[in-house]
Amino acid sequence: MYRFFLKPVLDFIFSLSLLILISPVIILTIIFLAIANNGHVFFIQRRPGLNGKPFKIIKFKTMRDTKDEHGQLLPDEFRITKIGKIVRSTSIDELLQLINVIKGDMSLIGPRPLLMQYLERYSPEQAKRHDVKPGITGWAQVNGRNALDWDTKFRLDVEYVHKQSFYMDLKILCMTFVNVLSRKGISADGHVTMTEFKGNN
Repeated sequence: MYRFFLKPVLDFIFSLSLLILISPVIILTIIFLAIANNGHVFFIQRRPGLNGKPFKIIKFKTMRDTKDEHGQLLPDEFRITKIGKIVRSTSIDELLQLINVIKGDMSLIGPRPLLMQYLERYSPEQAKRHDVKPGITGWAQVNGRNALDWDTKFRLDVEYVHKQSFYMDLKILCMTFVNVLSRKGISADGHVTMTEFKGNN
């Protein structure tokens, strides 16, 4: 009952209200990123949603598209801008995903939508993380975020799939605000974001 009826309604109402409330922050971020990124403000990418169905996620662009002599993107730590570091560390880069929630592609709470190429690398158990809509924040996010190893992250994602409830979502939402304020788990050890998931072999 909660997952299929009440949660989508709460997602829509809360996301729309929050998007309106934080609109001044979004406008200022657009201005600063436009200056830092030569007019390139938004990051749009295909990600797997419910049951692995692709959708286009929207975020603020915190990195330049700087490439090496072979045409390959430089590591994250060389591409992220100064304003990008602030936007990422305060989780402002995630705010535009409220639009994805309003559209129905995502939920406020759920496993984070990762890369399309990861779909074929999951074990059958790990693939269960796609049995629910992906979220802006989730059980793995509030228990370590990018500082977690992949096995732990996926275990927590699947645990959420099995245990999700209104009270669990409320707990995750409260923990998210605390983690954002403390800037906890922003990056993996030695990386700006998270290392690539290469499968279970």
